[in-house]
Amino acid sequence: MKTPKRIQPLVDDGLIDEVISQLMSGKEATVYMVRSGNEIRCAKVYKEAIKRSFKKAAQYQEGRKSRNSRRSRAMEKGSSYGREQQEHAWQNAEVDALYKCANAGIRVPTPFGCFDGVLLMELITDSQGDVAPRLNDIELSAEQALADHATMMRSITKMLCVGIVHGDLSEFNVLLDENGPVIIDLPQAVDASANNNAKAMLARDVNNMTHYYAQFAPELKQTHYAKEMWSLYEKGKLFPETELTGEFIEDTTSADVVSILEEIQAAFDEEQERRERINEANEL
Repeated sequence: MKTPKRIQPLVDDGLIDEVISQLMSGKEATVYMVRSGNEIRCAKVYKEAIKRSFKKAAQYQEGRKSRNSRRSRAMEKGSSYGREQQEHAWQNAEVDALYKCANAGIRVPTPFGCFDGVLLMELITDSQGDVAPRLNDIELSAEQALADHATMMRSITKMLCVGIVHGDLSEFNVLLDENGPVIIDLPQAVDASANNNAKAMLARDVNNMTHYYAQFAPELKQTHYAKEMWSLYEKGKLFPETELTGEFIEDTTSADVVSILEEIQAAFDEEQERRERINEANEL
């Protein structure tokens, strides 16, 4: 196919030899299958902020700090230079998160670098060498659903242990290859200790995955992994090897009406966003 304008500089520099096809176009980026030497990889071309439809971006950017004080001030003021730096920070966040996850033993695509808004990374394939399917495109047995759900809970735990919350995790952001689930799409990953929305985002991530797997293993509906994880994390007792039970006993000594209302609103927002993701997936 014709080389997209944004990818041409990578071809000129020898990082990509050929653009094979477009894989998908989503709310934040368009992904292409490319050839680099003898390897087939994927190139994720981020959309410019003005063209992105990703909602509530400010919530995800909270807590992201630039080491350069001038950049930090510009980003806070919202100047043209600041917006440009904020855009770079948004794109680099995914690269940083991918490296952190890979180093922590979490299954994510191997990144090869981000060049002028184009992330070059590993292409996840199935046992036949075809592009691995997203979870929402497959059916699972109850046994496989339970096993993969356990794998996802361990992965989310490991992410939290290195200070990362995915922030947009669902069956649309997980691929399934012959070795199990692979987590993708992390530009909105947040700092668990620096972002005030991290707890709610973790709960949404965990609940999205549990809701998906519960279609095949209904007993998962009774689990409370998010609350268990965050409680252990706040106490400094969550570790990569922590064996979670999915059980959590609420402290009912004093009811917090505000927190209860916030949870109800969060559940409503979660369902609305889930429906939006399904609609977007059906449009691709």
